[in-house]
Amino acid sequence: MNKAAHETKPKAVICALDMKARARDTHEFSLTAEESAQELARLAETLGLEVAATVIQERPAPDPATYSGKGKVQEIAGLVSDYGASYVLVDGQLSASQAYNLEETLGVQVLDRTEIILRIFAQRARTKEGKLQVELATRRHELTRLTGRGTAMSSLGGGIGTRGPGEQKLEVDRRVLRRRISQLTDSLEKVRKVRKMQRKRRRESRIPQVSLVGYTNAGKSTLFRALTGEKVLCDDMLFATLDPWTRRWILPSGMVVLLSDTVGFIQKLPHELVYAFRATLEESLEADLLIHVVDVSSPIWEHQAETVENVLRDLGASQIPMITVFNKIDMLPEKEVDDITVDTRHRALGISALHGDGIDELAAMVEDEFLRDTQVVSLLVPYSMWDIVSEIRTCGSILDEVHGESGATITCRLSPVDANRINKKLSG
Repeated sequence: MNKAAHETKPKAVICALDMKARARDTHEFSLTAEESAQELARLAETLGLEVAATVIQERPAPDPATYSGKGKVQEIAGLVSDYGASYVLVDGQLSASQAYNLEETLGVQVLDRTEIILRIFAQRARTKEGKLQVELATRRHELTRLTGRGTAMSSLGGGIGTRGPGEQKLEVDRRVLRRRISQLTDSLEKVRKVRKMQRKRRRESRIPQVSLVGYTNAGKSTLFRALTGEKVLCDDMLFATLDPWTRRWILPSGMVVLLSDTVGFIQKLPHELVYAFRATLEESLEADLLIHVVDVSSPIWEHQAETVENVLRDLGASQIPMITVFNKIDMLPEKEVDDITVDTRHRALGISALHGDGIDELAAMVEDEFLRDTQVVSLLVPYSMWDIVSEIRTCGSILDEVHGESGATITCRLSPVDANRINKKLSG
């Protein structure tokens, strides 16, 4: 049964460029051509395709007409014919004319990296917000492709000062797309305002906020489930979940924090997606602490970690305190994990979210971060104002309780601001 299902998967040929002679921008080319092509193969598998062959060409820059050179395109055409492939996947971003020329030459559908990720996001989106975000990103991408093909279509007119049927159709299509983009942008702006109000209420509640960030498939959702008990989707695939989750996480002392699981990052994340998902990504900006989850079992984990830190810097979140957790340590020798956790710029810890290794140590590390600037105070809380005890547990930790006839002396650890606020409530 599984074998039959495997055989019916559409086949694809991957085309990639190795631009070694070009000065590399670390934001865009943090992986080698081979590593990036392997990642694209995983994206293809997530999309339900079977990669039949991979072609990597070394050249200083993409060919303006066909991305790869003419000879390499003919080689790809031969592979498409030999394997009966239905798709050619390009590990880069194609212009409209490059995509058009490749499809005309190869006779199959050509998808670049952006389109592959957009299709995966479309499959994974579950909530109304997620679907709106994916559609906005897709429509913005379609508009660039439509605009790019306008020159070829407008030539159908054939006269100075005239507009041919192709150009008229193009203008209509542009208007339809722009109108839909405007509608989607307005809808997502309303979502953004709601999220902003939710974050404002969370800040007013003074409950500390923690966000999980990391490369796609690093294990963020598995860690989220281990910490909160929430049953979220945890699959060994890229972009298994897109929709953000926020739940209460109770630390060992009883202190409560809000933990958010955010969408995973990937190298060359399409600008359309960054724009469309900004309301979701802003969850990271509002956090008091970031937990950067790194898949230490990946042979390219250093590149992946670098990509995440670059995206955080671009979002303006690089100044937020961070704890780095090296996940999936059960797949590595212990000494190797120790060497990795010592050699890092941030506080680091090795964990296995799947098996629970290091989870207690992570909770203690997070608690230490929030209690670092606190002080131990004693408060006399009347039983008539006992709801204040719940407030103390939320923003700090209770060390001792001594009960009397009319109330209890609570020894607790609080920040100076919270201690002053609660003292005012008690005295008032």
